[in-house]
Amino acid sequence: MAESKKYEIQVSVATQYLPDQSEPESGHFTFAYTITIANTGSVAAQLVSRHWIITDADGDVEEVRGLGVVGHQPLLQPGQRFEYSSGCVLETPVGTMRGSYQMTAEDGTQFEATIAEFVLSMPRMLH
Repeated sequence: MAESKKYEIQVSVATQYLPDQSEPESGHFTFAYTITIANTGSVAAQLVSRHWIITDADGDVEEVRGLGVVGHQPLLQPGQRFEYSSGCVLETPVGTMRGSYQMTAEDGTQFEATIAEFVLSMPRMLH
């Protein structure tokens, strides 16, 4: 099997605006996101840490790094998935998130799983 297919993680994201936890008049916009991480490669791999780049509509950027996700460092066998939900607060009604997961395969190889940029948006803000 090709080397690139051995270490392959697919990341999908679903987002939601949380109006009951937001205060738009105070510049407090709360979003939830659910992420599914799937090991589409041929070797088991463990999610060790994360790196997020969060950008609001004013261009303000916040970087977040930490171990695991929501207190877990899941070990994913080939074909396995891990899903978790978390949240983000922005000072604007629209923003983006992107980043990566740092993974370690069972053979010791370290690699990154890219999290493609996704949009956080209060309903009816984007057309």
